[in-house]
Amino acid sequence: MEPRDEDRPLDEPLLRLERVLAGCGDSLVAFSGGVDSTLLLRVARDVLGPRVTAVTAVSPSLADEERSATVRLARDLGVEHRLVETAELDDPGYVANAGRRCYHCKRELFRVLERLAVEAGGRTLLYGAIVDDLGDERPGMQAAAEARVRAPLLEAGFTKETTRALSRRLGLPTWDKPAMACLASRLPMGTPVTVEALRRVDRAEAAVRRLGYRQVRVRVAGRAARLELDPIDLGRAQQEPERARLTAAILAAGFDAVEVDPGGYRPGGR
Repeated sequence: MEPRDEDRPLDEPLLRLERVLAGCGDSLVAFSGGVDSTLLLRVARDVLGPRVTAVTAVSPSLADEERSATVRLARDLGVEHRLVETAELDDPGYVANAGRRCYHCKRELFRVLERLAVEAGGRTLLYGAIVDDLGDERPGMQAAAEARVRAPLLEAGFTKETTRALSRRLGLPTWDKPAMACLASRLPMGTPVTVEALRRVDRAEAAVRRLGYRQVRVRVAGRAARLELDPIDLGRAQQEPERARLTAAILAAGFDAVEVDPGGYRPGGR
């Protein structure tokens, strides 16, 4: 099918990405099921065929719904997919949550991927960093650099806008998926990461999504929860009986109190 006129500006970025991936050879893609890694996996499949394998790290910091989503996406893309356990919770630096948690998490992820790459005869490790990530404090990118993991989207100059637009053009269901982050990001800096806390957050956020909300963050404040929602949903969430339904769902997940944040969802909000 010929691309529509409004899609033609995406031709050059796609060609750049295809060239980068062609130079990567046999590859493993760190696959979270988010917007960036799903586009990366789709184009890698188109370029490399069976020479690419998706790998998803499974640990208590990954929401159950997200793990299931990666399985469905990889199956729909026709890509070999492996679920592998990572042990970041065995790392005191990760558990301490003192500001470098993402570094310790990604270091463990890439340690596992490096082992798989060697077992597969030496594959290139790929992950979904983009240009927008360069403007943030991203300790995980340091871990990627240390492990010599390549970021084809970044190398091809992809921004979040380009990534979403091309994902839509390719018919990927993730093109408008809300931003995601690991469950540990819901804990304030300095609050130790525990399996119990992660599971409580996972249960609470899943319960809120079942009530029809897409962009959801349940931030931990001791035994209390601060609920962040997309600003367009705040009016509904703050009216009864909806507010009571939300409160009941989060309390049932194991929290003792709930506050709906009037400011709505904020990336990295504390």
